[in-house]
Amino acid sequence: MSRFLFPRWSNLVLPTIILAALTIPVYAVFFVAYGFSPKTLEVGYQPKQPVPFSHALHAGELGMDCRYCHTSVEKAAHASVPPTQTCMNCHTQIRPQSPKLADVRESYETGLPVEWTRIHKLPDFAYFDHSAHVNRGIGCVSCHGRIDKMEVVYQKSALSMGWCLECHRNPDPNLRPVSEITNLAYDGATELTQTERDALKKKYHISPSEDCSTCHR
Repeated sequence: MSRFLFPRWSNLVLPTIILAALTIPVYAVFFVAYGFSPKTLEVGYQPKQPVPFSHALHAGELGMDCRYCHTSVEKAAHASVPPTQTCMNCHTQIRPQSPKLADVRESYETGLPVEWTRIHKLPDFAYFDHSAHVNRGIGCVSCHGRIDKMEVVYQKSALSMGWCLECHRNPDPNLRPVSEITNLAYDGATELTQTERDALKKKYHISPSEDCSTCHR
């Protein structure tokens, strides 16, 4: 009878278990940290668009209301991308032959849309309703930042679950009258007293849910 109860390769089992016990927690911490890092969540994402549209000029210098282009923001979950016709409402008269508008003119003539690159995008498993927020006094600037100062728009906020929950747990700093939702220079945190914010919470029935089913449907 052999004097060995186990085959020789079994000597590697214990070192393997010890190595796994040391490595897996480190890997898990790294994986979670990377998954929630600003780089992964695309803070600062600033793609080149097919048309050099300046929000700093249109929303800032010219003072155009966000809702002129993003018409569905008060009525639907998604803030619509403006059709070419919206651009041509002005640009049939204003700089109609500008080379910067070549793709817009081609889109207008062919009926094919300008292929804008989407910047702000939530995962498919997360539900967000623009109308539910702007109709209760959460302004565009709370999520998108000072768009009126961006020559090229970039993603300012993480749009992570933790970031959303911070607001749901303490919405007061982001509240403003509905009349000011597209006023990007308005700062409810400094321009409103706590009494005024409490009045807005009561008026708009602000009681944000932290239940998983609110966003994961």
